[in-house]
Amino acid sequence: MGNQEELASLSAAVDRLADRYRTMPESRLRRFAGDGLAVARALAAAAAGLEGVEAGAEVPDEGGFVIGDQIAVTGHDLVEAARGRDDAGGVVAAELGRVTELLGRA
Repeated sequence: MGNQEELASLSAAVDRLADRYRTMPESRLRRFAGDGLAVARALAAAAAGLEGVEAGAEVPDEGGFVIGDQIAVTGHDLVEAARGRDDAGGVVAAELGRVTELLGRA
């Protein structure tokens, strides 16, 4: 993974999930906020890993109403971290595959 089409697909998946959280009724958002925050944190950790840096502070729990934005920001950070990377060892492909699976389950 890592070519433009695959990154565009990942970006679209991030946008769909972020929009789902942004439009969720409050009653559902309360039930699924923890799951969304876990996704945002996983995306941030994956981006840090691809950039070769230690993950900084964890994505903060700022409440359910910002989770869609947190997913969007961390997901697009991941896409940018993967863009143009040499993936001779398959690290980028493996990480993006894991994240794509995570987004599919969310």
